[in-house]
Amino acid sequence: MTADPAAELHTIIDLIRYGASRFNASDLTFGHSYDNALDEATQLVLHTLHLPNDLGPAYGVARVTAPEKAEILALFQRRIEERVPIAYLTGEAWFAGLNFKSDNRALVPRSPIAELIESGFEPWLGGREVLRALDLCTGSGCIAIAMAHYNPEWHVDGTDISDDALALAAENKARLHADNARFIKSDLFSGLSGQHYQLIVSNPPYVTNAETDALPKEYSYEPELGLRAGDDGLDLVLKILRDAPLHLSQDGLLICEVGESERALVQLLPDVEFAWIEFKVGQMGIFAVECAELIVHHPRIRELANARP
Repeated sequence: MTADPAAELHTIIDLIRYGASRFNASDLTFGHSYDNALDEATQLVLHTLHLPNDLGPAYGVARVTAPEKAEILALFQRRIEERVPIAYLTGEAWFAGLNFKSDNRALVPRSPIAELIESGFEPWLGGREVLRALDLCTGSGCIAIAMAHYNPEWHVDGTDISDDALALAAENKARLHADNARFIKSDLFSGLSGQHYQLIVSNPPYVTNAETDALPKEYSYEPELGLRAGDDGLDLVLKILRDAPLHLSQDGLLICEVGESERALVQLLPDVEFAWIEFKVGQMGIFAVECAELIVHHPRIRELANARP
C-alpha cells in the first residue's frame, strides 16, 4: 500500500510548500490576484487558518490540527481538479491593500490600476484638484471603493450594466465603509446624463473574441460580460473614448486599461497622444489621456466607435 504523503504534513510551512508543489505539478493557470503557485498556496492556507496575510515567518513552524489540514487539502484539491480561481474558493481578494468579497458575480479584483490609486494617480493628475471621480465598468467595486478609501474628500461613482456586479459592489461598499462611494446602473455613460468628473478611471472588457474563446478554465468561472470585447478588444474602449468628453471637466483626465489591445488601439488612433503608464513591473496596457486631446480627435474617434456593434 502506498503511504499518504499528506500524512507527513504538520506545520503551516509544510502545507504551503506542499500546495505550491502540487499546483506547479498540475499546470494551473495563475492570473487571478496572484501570478505564482507559492503566493496562491500561502493565501489559501492563511485564509483557511484565519491568519493575516502578513503573518511573520516565525509562525511557519506552527502545527495545524487534523481538521484544519483536511480543510486545506480539500481546497487544494478543488483548485487542482476544478480549476476554480483561488479568490472564489476563499471568497475574498486583495486589491490596493484592501480585502474585497469576491464571487462569480464579477471578475476577480485585479488590475495594475491599484498601484495608481495608492500613488494618488501622480504624476498623471499633476496636482489638479479632484472633487468627483468615476469608475466605469466597476464590477466588484474594487477601483471605486479603493479610490474612495484613499481619497475620503472625493465623491466617487461606480457604474456597471450588471445587476449582479452592482449587488456585489454594494456589499463591498458596506464591508469597507466606503461612504463617499455610490453605485449606479449604467451601460457605459448612458445612465450618467448631466454628470461630470475631474477623473474617470475604467478597466472595461478588452479581451478579443479569439482570446476569450481560448482562455484557460479558470476564466470560465468569471462572467464573460466582463471579458469579451469584439474582434480586436476595443468595442467598448472606443465608445468610452467617444463619450468621455461629455462627462469630463475641461481639464479632466481619463485613465483606461486595454491590456493586450494596446497595439490595436494605437494602430486605429495613431495621432492621439495616449500616455502609456509605466508600472513597477513595466508597461501594462494602461493609458492616460486628457479631455482636450479627446476633443481634438473626436471626429475620428466617433467614426470608429459608431461603426462598432
